[in-house]
Amino acid sequence: MARHFLELAYLGTNFHGWQRQPNGVSVQQVLEEGLSTLLQQEVAVTGAGRTDAGVHARYMVAHFDWDRPFMSMQKLVQKLNRFLPRDIVVYSASEVPPDAHSRFDAVARRYEYHASTVKDPFSQLLATRLRFSVHVQRMNEAAALLPQCSDFTSFSKLGGNNKTNICKVQEAYWEERGTLLVFHIEADRFLRNMVRALVGTLLDVGRGKLRVEDFAAIITACDRGAAGTSAPAEGLYLVDVRYPEAVFKRSVS
Repeated sequence: MARHFLELAYLGTNFHGWQRQPNGVSVQQVLEEGLSTLLQQEVAVTGAGRTDAGVHARYMVAHFDWDRPFMSMQKLVQKLNRFLPRDIVVYSASEVPPDAHSRFDAVARRYEYHASTVKDPFSQLLATRLRFSVHVQRMNEAAALLPQCSDFTSFSKLGGNNKTNICKVQEAYWEERGTLLVFHIEADRFLRNMVRALVGTLLDVGRGKLRVEDFAAIITACDRGAAGTSAPAEGLYLVDVRYPEAVFKRSVS
């Protein structure tokens, strides 16, 4: 049985997240249906993560197994994209070691959160509109505390059933891009709803509802009720998933 990694991207607006859902169409479902139709056999796909409803992925990795010869990888990608809707694109397909796993072998994941400081009809589904001004330096002072922490219970969705709430954040900061504010965060793993909860709480720091000291206390409280409201889904993007080179190396920019 040969294992293959797919590199893909999707606009999450019209999907109920990555994972198959009983009450809505997911990216995983559409991808599996496209592969199964193309290869004329049921195919299961495993993703590197489970983005929530409305969340986007500029870069996602997923794997599937296939035990028969098929066309070249390039033709597979070309034909698969014809089956997929316009808000999902597959960039590449590569054979990898048979024990490679798109989720469990990932050593780092990177997200961005986009927030617009002005009303913009062209980005309203791609960035959250801020209706208040924020102090970016204070938000960065608070974000700088995150790589020093390990327990992110305060930013985990209640009832998320995580085996552990321990994460190692390598980097977290805000960047100003004209009228757009972008939050960057990289970690070995993320809890469900973690980035949106962090963004919502950091925005409370930026607007003066919380001090940096309050943000530090929220982290150590290990209590989701102490943190701020989760930011809306439309501003969140998965932008990178990294693996040991022996497993897989990203091939698209």
